Amino acid sequence: MRELDVARITEAVAKLAVEACTYLGDDMVDFFKKAAEREESETGRDILGQLLENAKLARDTNMPLCQDTGLAVVFLEIGQDVHLVGGDLETAVDEGVRKGYGEGYLRKSAVADPIGARVNTGDNTPAMLHTRIVPGDKVKVIVAPKGGGAENMSAIGMLKPSQGIQGAVDFIVDTVSKAGPNPCPPIIVGVGLGGTFEKAAYMAKHSLLRKVGSTNPEPRLAALEDEIEKRCNALGIGPAGLGGITSVIDVFIEELPAHIASMPVAVNIQCHSARHKEAVL
Repeated sequence: MRELDVARITEAVAKLAVEACTYLGDDMVDFFKKAAEREESETGRDILGQLLENAKLARDTNMPLCQDTGLAVVFLEIGQDVHLVGGDLETAVDEGVRKGYGEGYLRKSAVADPIGARVNTGDNTPAMLHTRIVPGDKVKVIVAPKGGGAENMSAIGMLKPSQGIQGAVDFIVDTVSKAGPNPCPPIIVGVGLGGTFEKAAYMAKHSLLRKVGSTNPEPRLAALEDEIEKRCNALGIGPAGLGGITSVIDVFIEELPAHIASMPVAVNIQCHSARHKEAVL
């Protein structure tokens, strides 16, 4: 049994929060470059060029990609052979968020009493924490800041099984269509199919951690991702919602078996600042 002090998790969360908000992944930068070459709209090409310039400026100046540095969504994959010592895990994660958002001068966007006074918590805590127990003696820490504009346009539908594939695809495309320019396109569309109400939503968000341009290992789902992407791009929303063929960066699907009487379909939208960084301790 390996011991790991939770203070190391605090430091990792703090570091990753700043890096995620500042350094856009190479997969996203590569997408913008290729998309700018094939985009038919002159305005769309100009916007994609600005996104590339913004990513470079953020890296060079160590400044956030976007003023909305989001709520701190944290995924922990905890090896079952790890013994965490030195304090409470959730407290350690929140301290990492507090430290990262404070020392990194990132905007604090968390408000308590969300349907009432909506008072800012002042330090962007608590983290939106998801934990999973996995084999091994390591801990993987993933920080994925999530802005409000994209999150607000996400949706979940408890569809009837009789609606089938076509009903699910129509729901997903309709969600993207209704979102329009609001989530700062081009967007990534995360989809959770099956499971239960909460599992579908979790899968949709977790799927956003995939590398842009990667292929789903399940051929049936890979084909479905391609179909949804084509239909969404055909909507003509375009970069920044000003028209064009680049509305969606990628579509990622995760799937679980569902109850015989239900067919949950969740859509979690991510903006063009698709931010997540990870470390293994």
